[in-house]
Amino acid sequence: MADIPPWFAEGELVAVLTTQPLDRTLDYRAPEGGVALGAFVQVPLGPRQVIGVVWGTGQGGFDLKKARAITRVLDVAPMQEEMQDFIVRAADYTLTPLPAMLRLATRAPGLSDPPSMRKVYRLGDATPDRLTDARTRVLAVLEDFGGAAFTLKELADAAGVSSSVVKGLAAQDAVREEEAPRDTPYPRLDPGLPGKPLTESQASAAESLRAGIASGRYGTTLLRGVTGSGKTEVYLEAVAACLAQGRQALVLLPEIALSAEFLSRVERRFGARPAEWHSGVTMTERRRAWKMVGQGGAQLVVGARSALFLPFQDLGLIVVDEEHDSSYKQEDGVLYNARDMAVLRASLAQAQVVLASATPSLETWVNAKAGKYARIDMTDRFGDAILPDMRAIDMRDEDLPHGRWISPTLKQAVHARMEAGEQALLFLNRRGFAPLTLCRACGHQLECTHCSARLVEHRFLKRLMCHQCGEEYPIPDTCPSCEVEGKLAAIGPGVERLTEEAMEVFPEARIATLSSDLFSSARALKQAVETIATGGADIIVGTQLVAKGHNFPLLTLVGVIDADLGLHGSDMRAAERTFQLMRQVSGRAGRADRPGQALLQTFQPDHPVIRAILSGEEESFWNAEAQAREAAGMPPFGRMAGIVLSSEKEADAFAVGAALARNNAPLLRAGAMVYGPAAAPIARVRGWHRVRMLVKAPKGVALQRALSEWIDGVRLPRNFRLSVDIDPQSFY
Repeated sequence: MADIPPWFAEGELVAVLTTQPLDRTLDYRAPEGGVALGAFVQVPLGPRQVIGVVWGTGQGGFDLKKARAITRVLDVAPMQEEMQDFIVRAADYTLTPLPAMLRLATRAPGLSDPPSMRKVYRLGDATPDRLTDARTRVLAVLEDFGGAAFTLKELADAAGVSSSVVKGLAAQDAVREEEAPRDTPYPRLDPGLPGKPLTESQASAAESLRAGIASGRYGTTLLRGVTGSGKTEVYLEAVAACLAQGRQALVLLPEIALSAEFLSRVERRFGARPAEWHSGVTMTERRRAWKMVGQGGAQLVVGARSALFLPFQDLGLIVVDEEHDSSYKQEDGVLYNARDMAVLRASLAQAQVVLASATPSLETWVNAKAGKYARIDMTDRFGDAILPDMRAIDMRDEDLPHGRWISPTLKQAVHARMEAGEQALLFLNRRGFAPLTLCRACGHQLECTHCSARLVEHRFLKRLMCHQCGEEYPIPDTCPSCEVEGKLAAIGPGVERLTEEAMEVFPEARIATLSSDLFSSARALKQAVETIATGGADIIVGTQLVAKGHNFPLLTLVGVIDADLGLHGSDMRAAERTFQLMRQVSGRAGRADRPGQALLQTFQPDHPVIRAILSGEEESFWNAEAQAREAAGMPPFGRMAGIVLSSEKEADAFAVGAALARNNAPLLRAGAMVYGPAAAPIARVRGWHRVRMLVKAPKGVALQRALSEWIDGVRLPRNFRLSVDIDPQSFY
């Protein structure tokens, strides 16, 4: 339990950090009764009332008679000193203004609302006398959220209906209306309940993690286990040890879609459901989770990357599941990597971190090899399951008609599995029907009107979509450039096109398509996954969504349609990401007592990455990748920062880039080099022109300080955005 924070008496001058875009704290007088350091407060700023945090002693230096008083102290737990340190250090590392970082830590609605009772709505037991489309949507929303509570406005907005529709369902008990406290503690989890029986390998790994928890000190452990080795049960034992000490735990998941299945596992293990924190949770539940985490009324949080910024009272453990996953990198707004921020937060809280993965990131692998992180290896699959046999299909030798992607060899293997009553997965990491629509008359490629990005056809949804800004367009009959009819052609395959081909090649098969575009909610995805897991499909066609944590006991064959897809381009992480994805998706095969096989269709069977995937010599791959990065001075052996200059006028973006390139003395003094400016690969997004620059430096350089001095030396035009991405993961 944290110590009681320092206290400021009534009338004392205190510094308040607000969530407003200011470059400093503001001085206010402590209110009647005084205020604690870290207290969340409401303060006047001009004519408005804004939320802030008491950050320390006021600076003064002005006429103190003009100092305004704090309007109100919010009825929430004060921010811990550890959390203040985390926000400051995270802001310094990512070069993010403190107010923007504080906004991440206060992203819960209604924090300033006083405690009270309010009406909430849940799924009822009765069936309405008639089911209109509007009523069906309301009931579907309640089912999708698994019995969660909604306010009247939340439920009506989520279903796209008027409040009278909800009231009508409540009158017939199809929806239950309740009086409930605004925010209540979560049911207590019981760490003493028995978990699943562990294998010798799992028990040894769990004991190592429990020892770290028992130390009460900071430490980071790479939990590396092959797909199907039971990593989840192992780190749940660490969660149990943490809860038994009376401390709080956080489990980060890379995909919301995985949370429903994981929450059920937690409930079976500890007898109750934990708090959730992700975009699929209602605003009412988000506020409840935020407040209860701060008050100690939530022992365990399962969430997305932003859960790192919750106000934990006594954080003892952070688990980053699938720590290599690129979704842990926040790519807009505040740019941060949740894996790295988890390590920072734990070091300040004297907590343990578990980085779990079958295919860890090179950064984590290098830190473990250097001894900065402990490492636990789990090389055996749970039970009788064995690793799949992995082979390449050399597409140069396959007689494949134009416009087809399932090779004869793969077709034969799928038929054999179906005859054995088993399942096959056809994997293609491309959403939609086709990545490009081309006019065969004039060569025009359909692009988004707001972005310099090709439109992706989603034939199942009957629209074209921009994967940059989300804009949608109807599929035209004529070319918008030459106006010739009937000449638009879909080029290249996506999972929808692969599904159509599979239906023709395997007409007798039951085929299920798993892609994030095709499910309106996490609950709908969960139902589809459960149907497949119980034998409701013969063939699964899926994107990388399939590679993340789903267990299909009957799945014994994985066919990778294009194993070369991720090897193209100039991304320094292309080899690493291809290796990770191929190993992850191949690991889906043969997870029960049935031997599995993975077949990789490739035109480059002798490529070093493909050979490493097939051989399973992972340490050799990581060693070779590390040597190549080190020779080039690239992360994790060097430092990088990406600069994106965005303007409504392309000339302004290039002009600022040229000025930065000329005035690069601060970087040169630090030993850093700057490259660019150059048009970004996607040069226009949402109407803004984008220019990129790249800064590269040796590992020991104080890069953030040099970057700040460099950027401060250039005057930016109006309506201009400059973002700095420390340790960039993508370069689009």
